[in-house]
Amino acid sequence: MSESDVKSARRVFEILETFDRHRRPMALKEILDELGYPTSSGSALLKSLMNLGYLDYDRRQRTYFPTMRVALLGGWVGEALFGDSALLEVMESLHQTCGETMILGIQSDLHVQYVHAIVSNEVLQFRAPPGTRRPMARSGMGWALLAAKSDTEIEDLRRRINAKSEEKVSWEEIMTRVHEVRSRGYAFSKSTVTEGAGLIAVAVWRPASGRLFAIAAAGYLPRLERKEAEIAAALREAVTRLSDHQLMELDV
Repeated sequence: MSESDVKSARRVFEILETFDRHRRPMALKEILDELGYPTSSGSALLKSLMNLGYLDYDRRQRTYFPTMRVALLGGWVGEALFGDSALLEVMESLHQTCGETMILGIQSDLHVQYVHAIVSNEVLQFRAPPGTRRPMARSGMGWALLAAKSDTEIEDLRRRINAKSEEKVSWEEIMTRVHEVRSRGYAFSKSTVTEGAGLIAVAVWRPASGRLFAIAAAGYLPRLERKEAEIAAALREAVTRLSDHQLMELDV
């Protein structure tokens, strides 16, 4: 695949993500100004997406907007990824209880990838869009996921991390974090990735999708420290609710 093909593929998703952010019809100039694309190639790409049926063009308003084909393209992903709606319902409940940004993450090779987020209404809030990735061995959600694995699995992952990264991770370093999580029942990262931000996370297994997820409350670190016990209790209760829900499904 040529470099120009890779660039075009990336731009297609950047255009669709721009519509996801604004959620309204947008003019050509708006899109090109936001993304910094040249007029000629940007215009050609939008016309190609229109011809393929992924964008509508309103000639009177001179604006583009995604078609239902875009919505239907990924309509099956939620069910395949999350199974039933219980996980997302628990996320919404936690958002109301904790008042912080709630993040759902899964392992993506050597990283944690955020797959769903509900942003806090606080003035000082944590924002990280779905698709954001964090290193498994050096992030709160990564520690939560690692703690749910066997020591053998952790060592295999550590070796793969060290084989691919210049920044090596020792067995002692990674297991210190894992033992902390296993001891208190949750991970608490403090200014680990973003200065002044924190994240409290737990892991939960979802047989319906066959995936191990991490659920986290993220926000302004001093506020999380004040609410640590409350948030940790809410997360533990959420794991219990999801486990009970799974048992009920098995009984049916």
